[in-house]
Amino acid sequence: MAITKAQQKAVAKYESKVYDKTLIRMPKGYLSDIRDHAEKHGETLNGFINRAITETVKRDNKQDTPAPGETKQEESE
Repeated sequence: MAITKAQQKAVAKYESKVYDKTLIRMPKGYLSDIRDHAEKHGETLNGFINRAITETVKRDNKQDTPAPGETKQEESE
């Protein structure tokens, strides 16, 4: 089944509201290594990259502040 132009437009509109996008550059051949690693661990490339960034931000901040896209939860008494 072909995707219509209206469907493409709707998806683009939704994605522009929900996601930020960026371009990353890496050494030639490294992308396939990362993709293979992600697949071996049952993740998409995008999911793996987001997890890697989130874990690194948490580690760098020593988990004092939430990683991007997360909210700090209040401690319950």
